[in-house]
Amino acid sequence: MEEKKSEINGHAGHKSSLPTVSIKSEKKSCKDKCSGFFKRNLLVIMTVSGVLVGVGLGMMVRNMNLTRAQMTYFAFPGEMLLRMLKMIILPLVVCSLISGAASLDTRSLGKLGGIAVSYFLVTTLIASSIGVALAFIIKPGVGAGALNTNNLGLEGVSNNKETADSFLDLARNLFPSNLVAAAFRSYATDYKTVLVGNGTNGTLNYQKVPYGTDTDGMNILGLVLFAMVFGVALRKLGAEGEELIRFFNAFNEATMVLVSWIMWYVPFGIMFLVGSKIVEMEDVVLLVTSLGKYIFASILGHIIHGCIILPLIYFGFTRTNPYSFLSGLITPFTTAFATCSSSATLPTMMKCVEENNGVDKRISRFILPIGATVNMDGAAIFQCVAAVFIAQLNNVDLNAGQIFTILVTATASSVGAAGIPAGGIITIAIILEAIGLPTHDLSLMLAVDWIVDRTTTVVNVEGDALGAGILHHINEQEMKKQKHQQEHQEEQELMEVKVEVVANVKAEEETSPLVTHQNQGENSSRETLNEKDGVESVL
Repeated sequence: MEEKKSEINGHAGHKSSLPTVSIKSEKKSCKDKCSGFFKRNLLVIMTVSGVLVGVGLGMMVRNMNLTRAQMTYFAFPGEMLLRMLKMIILPLVVCSLISGAASLDTRSLGKLGGIAVSYFLVTTLIASSIGVALAFIIKPGVGAGALNTNNLGLEGVSNNKETADSFLDLARNLFPSNLVAAAFRSYATDYKTVLVGNGTNGTLNYQKVPYGTDTDGMNILGLVLFAMVFGVALRKLGAEGEELIRFFNAFNEATMVLVSWIMWYVPFGIMFLVGSKIVEMEDVVLLVTSLGKYIFASILGHIIHGCIILPLIYFGFTRTNPYSFLSGLITPFTTAFATCSSSATLPTMMKCVEENNGVDKRISRFILPIGATVNMDGAAIFQCVAAVFIAQLNNVDLNAGQIFTILVTATASSVGAAGIPAGGIITIAIILEAIGLPTHDLSLMLAVDWIVDRTTTVVNVEGDALGAGILHHINEQEMKKQKHQQEHQEEQELMEVKVEVVANVKAEEETSPLVTHQNQGENSSRETLNEKDGVESVL
């Protein structure tokens, strides 16, 4: 009985000890999971916290009535972040495009490039359509006829550039005359008035003559085109170009290491970027009440395009959850929101797309620099809203031809829009010139651009990232198809080899001297038997 009791107690003790161990392990596993989650997403949490702290800090400092000089000092850490990100753009774009173009064969490069350009054009056209539709539904300019630049104390923005010259400048910038100068200057057309002669009644005749000037700012279009073509040329060289390709690959990897270091400064820099913008704001209430409908229409367009249209396109191609893909890109989205620059977000975007979402380096380093230059979905939305807003402001009824012109011009000119803060304002001027509207109300757009430009940049970089994901999926499918075809071909070759082996064995059997000797013996024995049968039948 005692033994039984001890056995029962021992068994019961063993039973009771199991749950305690499991509870401890569960507690430990939960703790490990939490710590693992925080370690993995530490940068994301810090970046988002930086934005929130920046808003609070800006609100506190705003009440201190800082002077202009003190505001500059307050914005210094944020300025350092922008300078670091811009510093890394040139080596990152050039080296990543050269190594990306050189790592893909010409056929794949042409196919992927064609799909990328089609994706960019279609998404930008959809974005322009959303912008125009929302502007006509919400009507931000109706009833705002009394609103003008003087009411808000804004300076006028003058733009006398012809639409044709704007597109010609785009083509000229594609082929820079000096690559070194293209790193910090781009071509722009200006005008001068020239005396061409006297009129019949003694008046002097003047003409506006265009001439070329250089403006500050990197000519990213020219550098992108050169890097792509140079990468293809290195690929064509074969063995001779391998050393230079390895050099650019190593340069690119070193640049990405620098990016990973800069990313740890991003939360601190973003905090002061956001805070300084809040401190610098003028009368926000007046701006929002005057231009609230315009701001609402632009941001609603960005939400529809970024949260519904682009994820649907991604799902249509990949049949996977687009939001799980986007969840790995919170850091670059936060950087885009704070910096308002697609180009400045490019380093962090490349790193997160490759590490968090597993996109092939060859794809991301080829498509993301092009997307940061060419793909401007968010900009197309707010430009179309702005164009219709200014038309409504001036009581101009747009006809079907003008609406079509807005769509086409916004889609085409977004290619040349600089990936910098307030880069889309110049593009709005091109659209207004194309449909014959005055450009003196552009300063209204500039007044609220710091608000709208944040969601604009987020949608721009989201389009680039999802494009990279779609191309990665298409590339993987092609590779699987090629692998399957190769395996099928190998199986067919093996079958053919087997058939040949069997045929050869039979041929050897037929031609072997031993077999022929045996066959002859068998034939002779058959003949003798037949002779015997013949004799028996005769008898």
